[in-house]
Amino acid sequence: MARGHQKIQSQQKNAKKQAEMKKAKGHDQKTAAKASAGVYLRCSQMPDPKTFKQHFESKHPKSPLPPELEGVEA
Repeated sequence: MARGHQKIQSQQKNAKKQAEMKKAKGHDQKTAAKASAGVYLRCSQMPDPKTFKQHFESKHPKSPLPPELEGVEA
């Protein structure tokens, strides 16, 4: 069990390093916006605008409606 103490020290050191990296990173609005835009980009591959609007209204009610769906009748 010669490695037991080194393993614990290594885990503690890694946890401290990860905490410092997370703290330094902070909250980035630009990254958060890109993450939420990913949903729109994946969902925008619907076959027609009517289906896309119905999907968007039911699955993403809190998100604002994209400008290309403003005049579409659902």
